[in-house]
Amino acid sequence: MTFFRGRRLRRTATMRGLIRETRLHRDDLIQPYFVVETDDPGFVKPIGVMPGQNQLGLNALKERVGRAVDQGLAACILFGIPKQKDASGSQAWAEDGVTQQAVAAMKQAFPDLCVITDVCLCEYTSHGHCGLVSDNVSGQEILNDPTLGLLTKTALSHARAGADMVAPSDMMDGRVGAIRSALDDEGFTSLPIMSYAVKYASGLYSPFREAAESLPQFGDRKTYQMDPANRLEAFREARADLEEDADLLLVKPALPYLDILRDLREAVDVPLAAYQVSGEYAMIKAAAQNGWLDEQTVVLETLTGIKRAGADLILTYFAEQVLEWIK
Repeated sequence: MTFFRGRRLRRTATMRGLIRETRLHRDDLIQPYFVVETDDPGFVKPIGVMPGQNQLGLNALKERVGRAVDQGLAACILFGIPKQKDASGSQAWAEDGVTQQAVAAMKQAFPDLCVITDVCLCEYTSHGHCGLVSDNVSGQEILNDPTLGLLTKTALSHARAGADMVAPSDMMDGRVGAIRSALDDEGFTSLPIMSYAVKYASGLYSPFREAAESLPQFGDRKTYQMDPANRLEAFREARADLEEDADLLLVKPALPYLDILRDLREAVDVPLAAYQVSGEYAMIKAAAQNGWLDEQTVVLETLTGIKRAGADLILTYFAEQVLEWIK
């Protein structure tokens, strides 16, 4: 009797390694950092809902990033938390704003590090939404077109500070084209845009909103982030951003939307990123701290699954740890 003997190629660790189809590499990983505008550059505040992550002052950020770069970190994305917030989020594009200062400091200290910036208003607005707000007869509304100019100013300020890539995460219609046009007009034709093209209105963002101090003060973000039930809409969003000249597309969150990631991988030929978001991180951390699972095993398994589904790049709060595990 003959039958398939798949176990022949699983017999030893060396054999399994020889035929491994998907490999996680340190260059695949992007570590997010939360940088705070503070008079204490050494400021470090642990984020309770995200064990191992912190809000950081500029010097503390530099120290932490330096350790990660020594381990092989190739890229990071910065989220800024200003001292003062207002209705328009004006500190988002301030020349001496917290993100702008952080970009300049990172590029001076680590010129080879790819520094990506989050382009959004939610961390900077007093109401916590990603766009301007208007009151009308039916209630408060997030305004699309008037927000585009503010996002454009924010992206330009990041470019002037030295960012290697900008990543609009707001989900306003038309923002990629507006940002691309403004960057080109100012001579930043070589600066790529990583668009949060497919960003679902997920419950898994809750820890991030505490970390970034960006909880909406009214309502939710369902009028501009995508309905988790929708698959075909992802193609429309991706096509729109590609037509507006996005260079990379991002799917967020990662694990609940691996089917979407695979769909896009088969449909487009640009690099794809996926964001293993704060809730995904927090769940794994909590389970590991309770002894319910082995953290390293599960982290590497989930990240490998994200890459296998089609991601070229993965934004993950585990990046620093993984750099130590996959030397």
